[in-house]
Amino acid sequence: MQQKQDIRTYQNDETIITVKESWCKTCGICINYCPRKVLVPSEKGHPVAENIDDCIHCMLCELRCPDFAIMVEKLKKPVPNSSEHRNLED
Repeated sequence: MQQKQDIRTYQNDETIITVKESWCKTCGICINYCPRKVLVPSEKGHPVAENIDDCIHCMLCELRCPDFAIMVEKLKKPVPNSSEHRNLED
């Protein structure tokens, strides 16, 4: 029998935070280790990325999670076209 995985994804322009709620035991380690207080507990105790814009991609939440239930991905910013910079020369 396969267990349903409740996956929650939080995203902005720079960050994707994924929480596998079925893996999470709601210990709060990820929430407590976040230096920028990005994560807050839901009513059930699962981490919610309420302040995702404050994430500095330190990965402490992911590294400290004993159940591998949270993942942080830093998105690459698109490189501007070189044609946009042609008029910058004096």
